[in-house]
Amino acid sequence: MRVMTMMFASGLSLAALAVAQPPADVPAPDGLRANRTTFSPIMDILGRPESTVTDDQLDQLADLPLESIWSTLGEYRVNYVRGFTSTQPGTRIAGRALTMRFLPPRPDLVEAIDTLAAEGDWDRRYYARAAEEAQPGDIVVAELGGSDGHNLFGAMGALGIKLRGVRGVIIDGGSRDLIELQDGMFADFPVFARFFDVHTTSWLGVEWNAPVRIGRATVLPGDVVVADDSGALFFPESLVPQVLEVASGRDGLEEHQRELLRSRMHRFRDVYPLSDELREEYERQRR
Repeated sequence: MRVMTMMFASGLSLAALAVAQPPADVPAPDGLRANRTTFSPIMDILGRPESTVTDDQLDQLADLPLESIWSTLGEYRVNYVRGFTSTQPGTRIAGRALTMRFLPPRPDLVEAIDTLAAEGDWDRRYYARAAEEAQPGDIVVAELGGSDGHNLFGAMGALGIKLRGVRGVIIDGGSRDLIELQDGMFADFPVFARFFDVHTTSWLGVEWNAPVRIGRATVLPGDVVVADDSGALFFPESLVPQVLEVASGRDGLEEHQRELLRSRMHRFRDVYPLSDELREEYERQRR
């Protein structure tokens, strides 16, 4: 009886296991793997709407301190990354994320990437692709292994990308040619990298304009990027009107507080934060 019970239980387990098997994957349709934008189920759900952020809005964001923008982002405050070195200290940029992800090479991966590049008619060197395909207002955002990673490009690749109208590059990894990238030719085109190194590029681009990880932040294609010497922020473009309204108001308030402090007519504790009396006066002046 015990043997029969065990056999019965075993049969139930096998039957349950058979029922629990997931359905087979659907084969990729012809041409999908050669699609110029890497297919991402995540982005298929989120969608890739046409950008509604204007160049004027990006310029306004570039004029605001990162601290003012960060204070308006709510749950997206976690999408702040620091620890970069900028080739153009003091320069702040704002643009739309063109993302790319890289992996270290191995023979079979090299062969696969060469096949995809031939099918899609693109250059397997993603910095070269950006020099041909990036759009004005973009900021290249490259996942390249962080401080233990590899180089994205050198000055020649940077120049090609700059000439496409790209506003700058953020690399969670390295770059070559630090001295050249500090030249006046790149004055309005900062490269933010974890390190600078003499090695030529060898890692392979495996995802183009798909979700990437930069530090502890997830960056989606088309995210708004604002970066300066202190770090980089990444957030959805839908937040831009709110960010501009709130951050601009905060920036104006802080400038008023600076003026009050410089006047030396008030105690610091009454200026920062504003006392009720001084805030009422400030609100009256704004009307």
